[in-house]
Amino acid sequence: MITTLLVANRGEIACRIFRTCRDLGIATVAVYSDADAGALHVREADTAVRLPGAAPSDTYLRGDLVVAAALAAGADAVHPGYGFLSENAGFARAVQDAGLLWVGPPVKAIELMASKTRAKELMAAAGVPLLAPVDPGSATTADLPLLLKAAAGGGGRGMRIVRDLASLPGELTAASAEAVSAFGDGEVFAEPYVERGRHVEVQVMADGQGTVWALGTRDCSLQRRHQKVVEEAPAPGLDDGLRRRLHDAAVAAAQAVGYRGAGTVEFLVSAEGRPWFLEMNTRLQVEHPVTEAVFGLDLVALQLRVAEGGPLPTATPPEPRGHAVEARLYAEDPARDWQPQTGALLSLDVPEAPGLRLDTGYTGGDTIGVHYDPMIAKIIAHAPTRTEAVRLLARALERARIHGPVTNRDLLVCSLRHPDFVAARLDTGFYDRHLTALTATAPGEDAARRLAATAAALAAAGPSPAGSGTGRVGPARFGAWRNLPARPQTRSYRSEPDGTEYEIAYRTGRDGIPAPGTGERVVAVHPGAVTLETDGLTRHFTVTVHGDRVHVDTSSGSYAFTALPRFTDPAERTEPGSLLAPMPGTVVRLADGLAPGAAVEAGQPLIWLEAMKMEHRILAPASGTLTALHAAPGLQVEVGALLAVVQDASATDAAPVSASAPADDPADDPASDPVNAPVNAPVHASAHQEETTR
Repeated sequence: MITTLLVANRGEIACRIFRTCRDLGIATVAVYSDADAGALHVREADTAVRLPGAAPSDTYLRGDLVVAAALAAGADAVHPGYGFLSENAGFARAVQDAGLLWVGPPVKAIELMASKTRAKELMAAAGVPLLAPVDPGSATTADLPLLLKAAAGGGGRGMRIVRDLASLPGELTAASAEAVSAFGDGEVFAEPYVERGRHVEVQVMADGQGTVWALGTRDCSLQRRHQKVVEEAPAPGLDDGLRRRLHDAAVAAAQAVGYRGAGTVEFLVSAEGRPWFLEMNTRLQVEHPVTEAVFGLDLVALQLRVAEGGPLPTATPPEPRGHAVEARLYAEDPARDWQPQTGALLSLDVPEAPGLRLDTGYTGGDTIGVHYDPMIAKIIAHAPTRTEAVRLLARALERARIHGPVTNRDLLVCSLRHPDFVAARLDTGFYDRHLTALTATAPGEDAARRLAATAAALAAAGPSPAGSGTGRVGPARFGAWRNLPARPQTRSYRSEPDGTEYEIAYRTGRDGIPAPGTGERVVAVHPGAVTLETDGLTRHFTVTVHGDRVHVDTSSGSYAFTALPRFTDPAERTEPGSLLAPMPGTVVRLADGLAPGAAVEAGQPLIWLEAMKMEHRILAPASGTLTALHAAPGLQVEVGALLAVVQDASATDAAPVSASAPADDPADDPASDPVNAPVNAPVHASAHQEETTR
């Protein structure tokens, strides 16, 4: 029996495992890096052990330190969660060699599935359908497009799509180098790239007595940069024959390696309905809650039961019921090439309702740092039908109060309501086709944002809190700065993150009621809430102020503004042509020969910055001369830090530039890429790179 469990992970998955442990009466142990000293998973554990350092390579990826922590804390079992060391056979073996119980599959099964090439050979022998591998050395145009993949890869690292035979050698070299950097293994293989394929997977659970459950299907086709964004169970639109074939193949894969515990067998399903084996993940998946909701199970509890040697409760899994959808809330800006965001998470409030579940590693007041994945939370909705589950999830996201860094919340809402998603026309190219439209300003959005800014201005100018208890307009508030209350006043706000500025004019009468100059009728106002009537409709606005940042929440969306000072601070002026860090991070390398005086071309990668387990390239905003270089490998920088200055001879009035681009893009097109706009135009763009650790 497990009495004390150490979770060799952090954040959301650690908190989720602790929740089950509390229900089962198991004591918990957390490990944490210096960057996570105040993290939620540390606060929720019964005991916590520090891993000195901040980088994953010094902390969560140090298996020896994790094992030592388990022994020091008196744990008798270790759960790896997902990511980090969860699929590391050496770590699993070290846990067992230390006399601890490993809550995961057998070491041999991890080893067999660790290499995608070896796994495919094994699956072929088991009769699992596979895409035929392609020898890159003898590939022809008839084999295109090709997908290059790192044999030891994950999270999209070392993965390239090749559509031009001439680019194949260079892409092979780049993919191999990326694989070495991320996984220490440069093996790369090629297979046909299936256009408009769906990512469908089967959750398996196996015990040590020979029982293997196939717990339905999940569709995980909505992805950005080969990482999942929205997942659902069961996968919609599959006929019974295809479902049975996927279930049978998943069970065969588990049996072929003597699997035990929770695992996932992933498939690519073509537009014609043909399934192909992709890989087997020998761990719990991020999206496991949708399967738990549909089958009424606790997969972590089953993992612990199987690890203790117990059998699965029945020979066959329970019957599924309803439909579940999960959305991953990321601190990132989809409109700026998925640029990750950091900073204080001031508020995280997701409404509670039957069928809704929130899995997170954060609470309001926590900080989203630079060292780890930018996922804030997973919101899961379960309902009798897919339509009801999607509606419930979209509305919960819309009503959530999320104050702090920019997130993908609006994108998630728009994705769930997109006609293709509603009709279950799903494939992995969804965002490639629809991202521009999904992140574009919707009709009427500017007017809605201006109205929200108006509410912010009225809340700031309205009656004192003493008069706000009834929700009605309170008595006037007078001061030396307002000795002429009827005189027009203005407040200015900058919308975040798009930068649109709004100047709101209003007058405050002797009764203390501020009246906007655009004619809306003020129904109620106090510092935290405003009610306005416009065009015959009454709208409620909740206004929350955090320093100079103002968040306005409504029933149909949320808006963030920065309150602008009346006068510009001269200290904020920056030398023309300055390249500023788009996020906090560490400089990992510079372009060859980069030094002051060097000639650079527009779009040329100059500096590589690593942040939140992702790598970003800082590009030259224009052709010209590098006049200053402040970046060096190993230098840690804050957001807005001056990295370099590029002087463009043709520019006369340059502005600071904060720009980066995908480190895995094969080429950049200065004519179409916003980061290659003229240097005298403000630029705010970057790429969200894939995980550098498994």
